[in-house]
Amino acid sequence: MTDGIQTILYPATDLAAAKAAFVALIGAEPEQDQPYYVGWQVGGQSFGLVPHADRQGLTGPTPYWHVADIGKSIEAMVDAGATVTAEPRDVGGGRLTATVTVDGNIVGLLQDPVRE
Repeated sequence: MTDGIQTILYPATDLAAAKAAFVALIGAEPEQDQPYYVGWQVGGQSFGLVPHADRQGLTGPTPYWHVADIGKSIEAMVDAGATVTAEPRDVGGGRLTATVTVDGNIVGLLQDPVRE
Protein backbone atom coordinates (compact mmCIF):
# COMPACT_ATOMS: atom_id res chain seq x y z
CA MET A 1 0.00 0.00 0.00
CA THR A 2 1.25 3.49 -0.83
CA ASP A 3 0.23 7.02 -0.01
CA GLY A 4 1.87 8.23 -3.22
CA ILE A 5 4.85 10.46 -3.77
CA GLN A 6 5.07 12.92 -0.88
CA THR A 7 8.80 13.55 -0.67
CA ILE A 8 11.35 14.64 -3.26
CA LEU A 9 15.03 14.77 -2.35
CA TYR A 10 17.65 16.71 -4.28
CA PRO A 11 21.37 15.96 -4.05
CA ALA A 12 23.30 19.04 -2.91
CA THR A 13 27.03 19.28 -3.58
CA ASP A 14 26.99 22.89 -2.30
CA LEU A 15 24.38 22.86 0.47
CA ALA A 16 24.57 26.61 1.19
CA ALA A 17 24.07 27.57 -2.47
CA ALA A 18 21.27 25.05 -2.97
CA LYS A 19 19.55 26.24 0.21
CA ALA A 20 19.74 29.88 -0.94
CA ALA A 21 18.19 29.00 -4.30
CA PHE A 22 15.31 27.07 -2.73
CA VAL A 23 14.69 29.84 -0.16
CA ALA A 24 14.39 32.24 -3.10
CA LEU A 25 11.97 29.89 -4.89
CA ILE A 26 9.84 28.96 -1.88
CA GLY A 27 9.99 32.34 -0.18
CA ALA A 28 10.62 30.85 3.25
CA GLU A 29 13.45 29.50 5.36
CA PRO A 30 13.60 25.72 5.69
CA GLU A 31 11.66 23.97 8.44
CA GLN A 32 14.58 21.61 8.99
CA ASP A 33 18.11 22.95 8.64
CA GLN A 34 20.81 20.48 9.58
CA PRO A 35 24.24 19.76 8.08
CA TYR A 36 22.87 16.41 6.82
CA TYR A 37 19.44 17.60 5.56
CA VAL A 38 17.63 20.84 4.74
CA GLY A 39 13.90 20.55 4.14
CA TRP A 40 10.60 22.33 3.55
CA GLN A 41 6.90 21.43 3.50
CA VAL A 42 5.20 23.05 0.51
CA GLY A 43 1.69 22.27 -0.67
CA GLY A 44 1.54 19.03 1.30
CA GLN A 45 4.84 17.75 -0.06
CA SER A 46 8.26 17.50 1.51
CA PHE A 47 11.26 18.83 -0.40
CA GLY A 48 14.75 18.26 0.86
CA LEU A 49 18.40 18.85 0.07
CA VAL A 50 20.81 16.04 0.88
CA PRO A 51 24.58 16.60 0.94
CA HIS A 52 26.72 13.62 -0.06
CA ALA A 53 23.64 12.05 -1.65
CA ASP A 54 25.86 10.15 -4.05
CA ARG A 55 26.87 7.96 -1.09
CA GLN A 56 23.21 6.92 -0.91
CA GLY A 57 22.99 6.23 -4.63
CA LEU A 58 21.12 9.45 -5.45
CA THR A 59 22.37 11.02 -8.65
CA GLY A 60 19.51 13.45 -9.27
CA PRO A 61 16.16 14.48 -7.81
CA THR A 62 14.50 11.39 -6.37
CA PRO A 63 10.79 10.97 -5.66
CA TYR A 64 9.96 8.97 -2.53
CA TRP A 65 6.81 6.88 -2.41
CA HIS A 66 5.42 6.71 1.12
CA VAL A 67 4.65 3.07 1.92
CA ALA A 68 3.16 1.20 4.88
CA ASP A 69 5.78 -1.58 4.89
CA ILE A 70 9.11 -0.81 3.23
CA GLY A 71 10.30 -4.43 3.41
CA LYS A 72 7.21 -5.80 1.67
CA SER A 73 7.32 -3.03 -0.92
CA ILE A 74 10.97 -3.77 -1.73
CA GLU A 75 10.29 -7.49 -1.93
CA ALA A 76 7.35 -7.00 -4.30
CA MET A 77 9.33 -4.64 -6.51
CA VAL A 78 12.36 -6.94 -6.63
CA ASP A 79 10.08 -9.88 -7.49
CA ALA A 80 8.79 -7.74 -10.37
CA GLY A 81 12.31 -7.02 -11.66
CA ALA A 82 13.59 -3.99 -9.69
CA THR A 83 17.03 -4.04 -8.06
CA VAL A 84 17.86 -2.67 -4.65
CA THR A 85 20.06 0.43 -4.85
CA ALA A 86 20.13 1.23 -1.11
CA GLU A 87 18.84 -1.02 1.67
CA PRO A 88 16.40 0.45 4.21
CA ARG A 89 18.02 2.68 6.80
CA ASP A 90 16.73 4.79 9.65
CA VAL A 91 17.19 8.46 8.78
CA GLY A 92 15.96 9.64 12.17
CA GLY A 93 13.06 9.07 14.49
CA GLY A 94 12.28 5.66 13.05
CA ARG A 95 11.71 6.95 9.50
CA LEU A 96 13.08 4.42 7.01
CA THR A 97 14.21 5.13 3.47
CA ALA A 98 15.50 2.89 0.70
CA THR A 99 15.92 3.09 -3.06
CA VAL A 100 15.42 0.62 -5.86
CA THR A 101 16.21 0.88 -9.55
CA VAL A 102 13.43 0.28 -12.07
CA ASP A 103 14.43 0.30 -15.74
CA GLY A 104 17.40 2.55 -14.96
CA ASN A 105 15.39 4.96 -12.78
CA ILE A 106 15.94 5.47 -9.05
CA VAL A 107 12.72 5.10 -7.06
CA GLY A 108 12.69 6.07 -3.39
CA LEU A 109 10.62 4.34 -0.74
CA LEU A 110 9.86 5.92 2.62
CA GLN A 111 8.16 4.39 5.67
CA ASP A 112 7.21 6.62 8.56
CA PRO A 113 7.30 5.13 12.04
CA VAL A 114 4.09 3.59 13.33
CA ARG A 115 2.54 5.88 15.93
CA GLU A 116 0.52 4.32 18.73
